[in-house]
Amino acid sequence: MTDSITLTGLAVRANHGVFDFEREQGQTFVIDVTVWLDLGPAASGDALAETVHYGELAEAVHAAVASDPVDLIETVAERVARVALSFAAVKRVRATVHKPDAPIPVPFGDVAVTIERDRAWAQLADEGEARA
Repeated sequence: MTDSITLTGLAVRANHGVFDFEREQGQTFVIDVTVWLDLGPAASGDALAETVHYGELAEAVHAAVASDPVDLIETVAERVARVALSFAAVKRVRATVHKPDAPIPVPFGDVAVTIERDRAWAQLADEGEARA
């Protein structure tokens, strides 16, 4: 599938991290999301209902990142992937979580984790949670 919608630079204040000060003070995380879907029906009918409303995607990703602090940005990236795949039209997602203020003791520009997941992964993950 070659059609996609990309959302870049979504800034979210959250309290993820392994250190106490990260959990207490929080920091800004920057999220990039690309979702793959068939945009043909939306384009041919000029129909918002046939695509992913990128405003709703942005709000859902923001809410997911801002909630429930975790240690790893890898976990945050998977959370973003799950949210994106919850939109019915989405077949595959690439999620990047940037942590520009990570507590790294040497000068750096950015640190980020990128994952790609598809609908089959989401179904397997859901089945695994159902068994747990």
